[in-house]
Amino acid sequence: MRSKKRTPYLYMLPGLLMVLVFVYIPVIANCVYSFFRLSSYSQGMTFVGLDNYVRFFRNETFWIMIRNNSLYCIISLIVQVGFGTVIALLLESKLVKTRARNIFRNIYYIPALISLTAVGLMFTFVYEPNLGLLNSALKALGLSSMTQSWLGDSKLAIYCIIAMSQWQFTGYITLLMVVAFQNVSEDYIEAAIVDGAGPVRRAISILIPLAKEQLLVCIIITIIGAFKLFTEVYSTTAGGPGNSSQVLGLFLYQNAFLHDDLGMAAVTGVFIFVITMAISIVQIRVSRSGEQ
Repeated sequence: MRSKKRTPYLYMLPGLLMVLVFVYIPVIANCVYSFFRLSSYSQGMTFVGLDNYVRFFRNETFWIMIRNNSLYCIISLIVQVGFGTVIALLLESKLVKTRARNIFRNIYYIPALISLTAVGLMFTFVYEPNLGLLNSALKALGLSSMTQSWLGDSKLAIYCIIAMSQWQFTGYITLLMVVAFQNVSEDYIEAAIVDGAGPVRRAISILIPLAKEQLLVCIIITIIGAFKLFTEVYSTTAGGPGNSSQVLGLFLYQNAFLHDDLGMAAVTGVFIFVITMAISIVQIRVSRSGEQ
């Protein structure tokens, strides 16, 4: 009997060890390293206490990074989650035929399958000021006055990167919400139709409330992704021009691999971890409160 009780734990043990070795131990080690000054080229470690944290919060780019990551987060919630949910509702409505529905699902989801680096390089050519697709289209429409050096403008660069990400990931959120809406029982929808509820009322009162857990997951995925932003910026502007498009993930990479300041990189990692952990805790509590 005891061996049977232990069997499930034995099956769980390999997964537990992998999570421990590849997730928890590195997180703990990173927290420890944040209190030291260390280099990739030296075995020595100098304890500096909170000095790395002071340097991080006093860094001239700190508020620029917070602004850019927060801006990315807010716009992504509006476009990816908000607009993606609206598209999912339209795809699952009677207005779209079944065959067309499948075609549109694939069209929306394909960008999410493309490599982030490939998308970054592709949009670098789209935004190219001389021969780029965007400026060429504006000239063809007689809007030459609106042409810009999109990624070279410190005021526009971060918005261009954000727009690129919305193009790529809105379809992913749309597909997640489509699956959630498909899991809603037809009985509820039919009952609402009998009661005279229109498409908008059914969406607001039935579909969205019954898919709220999936919607919450989409929100959390989007927020965490916003604060882990790296590849999109690295492959387009590398934080420029100046530091106008600098973000936390890129700042971590630059300090670790370009400036050889591993202590500062560790502090940045801790900061990102605290933010994402706090959001995850909120998600768990909201989910539990919804079950009661």
